[in-house]
Amino acid sequence: MSRNTELEKKVTALMEDAIAAGELPCANMMVLHKDKIVCYAQTGRDPGTGEEIRRDTIFRLYSQTKPITSAAVSLLMERGIIDMNDPVENYLPGFRGSCVLTPDGKQVPAERPVKLMDLMGMSAGLSYPLDDPAGKYAAELFDRNQKEMDEGRPGLGTVAFANEIGKLPLAFQPGSDFRYSTCADVLGAVVEVAGGKPFSQFLKDEFFDPLEMTDTGFFVPEEKRDRLVTCAKRTPEGIRVMECRHLNVGNYTREPAFASGGAGLVSTLDDYRHFASMLMHEGEYEGRRILSPATVRWMTRSQQDLRWRWGGLEGYGYGKLMRVCEMPGEVPGLAVRGEYGWDGWLGTYFANFPDLKMTLLLNQNVADTGTGPMTRKIRNVVLAALG
Repeated sequence: MSRNTELEKKVTALMEDAIAAGELPCANMMVLHKDKIVCYAQTGRDPGTGEEIRRDTIFRLYSQTKPITSAAVSLLMERGIIDMNDPVENYLPGFRGSCVLTPDGKQVPAERPVKLMDLMGMSAGLSYPLDDPAGKYAAELFDRNQKEMDEGRPGLGTVAFANEIGKLPLAFQPGSDFRYSTCADVLGAVVEVAGGKPFSQFLKDEFFDPLEMTDTGFFVPEEKRDRLVTCAKRTPEGIRVMECRHLNVGNYTREPAFASGGAGLVSTLDDYRHFASMLMHEGEYEGRRILSPATVRWMTRSQQDLRWRWGGLEGYGYGKLMRVCEMPGEVPGLAVRGEYGWDGWLGTYFANFPDLKMTLLLNQNVADTGTGPMTRKIRNVVLAALG
């Protein structure tokens, strides 16, 4: 299948319009259809260096790290090393004796332990730093750890940090609600304990090396640092460079003590397409078996109904650290039942469409973006052309 030049022109125009409107400084994107790259587009310049964006530019994934963490947990499950019904405290003693915050601020014992399956569906009751009572406890932990790192110390390691998360009061009884949170960070620590090696090494051995993801990791070696895009933010005066320190992630000059399973990875379009292709082929990549077909089918099914819980994800469910389209007619735009993927705080985006044998990837690094207007418009244009 040849490149769709008409689609490339439409997508490039949308990206250029977004740059002109002050939404972002640069981006690149790719569409695979039936294992062929049918659309690639790039536009804009790095806001820090002024260099043109490239296909091998390295971007911070932030929450687009989560599907890779999900794959690591799923691999341990299929090998019989973990049971998804296991209490998290079996691996991380900080979760023993969990308490739940009541509306009046008191703490009561959890009715049952937090389980691994709760973490995979964001139903554990954990919190990211927020202004509500449970979120304030999380904010204090993140602030304390960031202060250590800012002072030149390594901060808490992956397992130690997850154990501290386990000591915080929960926002609700385990399994009773949905809350986007630090669940993937805790799962990264579970992988480290159950897998018998550092989380970063587990990902390298089991995924990055066999999938030829040569530019993916928790830090950027010096010889590649010129390819790491500068982080940006929107201001009333336009796009400005920002120092990215968020969720104890941001210093990519060395291997971090805390390998964040929810936000820590950097990658490129081509690296992530190898991961996406493996999932599309039910666990196989270039003749190598990474995950079993049954595991990938389990990974790409939802656990939680998000239709009335999360504005902007109408029509989607959530599970295994990814959105899954359940009701395409409720999605505010073109969608396909069974599509799955996730995005990142800085605007990276990943979606697989199994019925169409299609993958859509988009990279940008602008604060507070997620799935923004440009991404939604590109989705519609691509699905109108290939869906």
